[in-house]
Amino acid sequence: MKTLDEIIKSRRDTRHFTSDPVPDAVIEKALQAGHWAPSVGLTEATKYYLIHSAEIKKAVKNLFLEYDQKAAKSTDDELQKAQYQALKLEAIEEAPLGLVICYDRSVLNHFTIGTVGSNEAIKFSAVCAAQNIWLSLTEQGYSMGWVSILNYYQFKKILGLPEHIEPLGYFCVGKPATDYDKQPMLQQLHWKQKSEAPCVTEIKALSLIDEKVKENNPILQKDSKFSAIALQHKIDQKTKPTGSLGILEKLALQIGTVFQTLTPEIKQPHLVVFVADHGIAQYGVSAYPQDVTRQMITNFLEGGAAINVFCKQNKIALSIVDSGVNYDFPSNTKLISAKADKGTHSFLSGSAMSKMQMEFCFAKGAEIVTNIAKQGSNCVGFGEMGIGNTATASVLMSVLCNFSIEDCVGRGTGVTDEKLEFKIDILRKAIENYKGSKDLDSYLTHFGGFEILQMAGGMLEAFQQNMIFLVDGFICSVAFLIAFKKNPEILKNAIFSHQSAEKAHKKLLDYLGVNAVLQLDLRLGEGTGCALVFPIVQSAVAFLNEMASFESAGVSEK
Repeated sequence: MKTLDEIIKSRRDTRHFTSDPVPDAVIEKALQAGHWAPSVGLTEATKYYLIHSAEIKKAVKNLFLEYDQKAAKSTDDELQKAQYQALKLEAIEEAPLGLVICYDRSVLNHFTIGTVGSNEAIKFSAVCAAQNIWLSLTEQGYSMGWVSILNYYQFKKILGLPEHIEPLGYFCVGKPATDYDKQPMLQQLHWKQKSEAPCVTEIKALSLIDEKVKENNPILQKDSKFSAIALQHKIDQKTKPTGSLGILEKLALQIGTVFQTLTPEIKQPHLVVFVADHGIAQYGVSAYPQDVTRQMITNFLEGGAAINVFCKQNKIALSIVDSGVNYDFPSNTKLISAKADKGTHSFLSGSAMSKMQMEFCFAKGAEIVTNIAKQGSNCVGFGEMGIGNTATASVLMSVLCNFSIEDCVGRGTGVTDEKLEFKIDILRKAIENYKGSKDLDSYLTHFGGFEILQMAGGMLEAFQQNMIFLVDGFICSVAFLIAFKKNPEILKNAIFSHQSAEKAHKKLLDYLGVNAVLQLDLRLGEGTGCALVFPIVQSAVAFLNEMASFESAGVSEK
């Protein structure tokens, strides 16, 4: 009998199998080993599905082939691409048995020990089970191969898995046809060399949080000759009647004042779309199902949404953030991961999130904006997407401004009159059910949305970084309201892009004492208003820097 060390060393991620069937006793013993793995809070959330069907294997193989082609196209190195395409990365149809190892997210609907810091703990438990199964199969003379190059959404659909069941991947199980010369296959094929020893570092001291380093941000280099009076004089001395450029003059004054210079410049504009799901959506407060949130992230990443088009048109960099979507996205996408959870809980029956998650959202939003500032940007726009987030924003506006919920609710994605009344009733009931403290953080924890709080954190950080920031429509304005409640000074740096078609937006803008630049009856979100207003912001800077003065043009003043 092999020792444990020998079993661990001989375990392989196998891609080549014999045609020998896997005896029931072998897989039963292996699955029992998986069952003995650690399970956070003893949730026993790990689930197993066996695949013998040739039809199902073929369908999974086709999913693999589609994503395998995408993977090959993700490198511009032709040699690396050729090496990748030569690799055998699956044995879905050859292996006699398929195993799908999953974890059940529904256990999180109840209090679960060990998941307060991270709900990912239930996934980690499933990974521990997978390793136990692998080692048991190895000890019995069999092996397993993990296939993760898949569209997981389609993978779940063809298997008919419930929404709350999340797969780690597809595992090929059988008797190995090779031991790869007693080394990992990728090492044998010279793709990469596995290091001899683990990477271990002892942490000997606490890491103290220092003041934010801002010297790399060029916007902080102020004009020593600047004064607000001089800036207003420069605006008034352009060859035009005083005030005749309307809001452009106000924008020029605001931008120059923020940057403390008579010759401001917008550098590397960046727009960030924060995306998350909302527990309240399960009550039908939106015209669309929750899965549209996930679908729209894919659309953003593939460049097909309105915000992609407008950002490309106006040369604005675009980032998409997973603030808390009810889906596990592949790690190789260009998606920024800031997931607080897989959607908030419904605030109709309890808190949307924990205090730790609320604090996490503010920190993550700030971190994202800090990274953008470090890249040299001095202008950032905020956008959002998330089925049900208009309902969340309406409740937050109601409780933070002390307005009736009727004054704060709109049609969102376009609900009917009947559904609008239903939406108002649901949200009124949620507010009536709240028995907690009436301080800001308590309201945010109970009624908040992950993407809304991350935007608020980002706006606070944009102010700290001395950036101009663009606020989109109703939901973004509610995020601003939250940030404003924490620091009213941020109003100096904010440009409100547009007044949306949501009736509550005008009321909120009036509450804040601000005017929006545009009124286009938009109600799409995504930061589209920010992208559309950006050329106007650029025009304000352009006239200030390039338009002749009465003196330089030799034009008489009145």
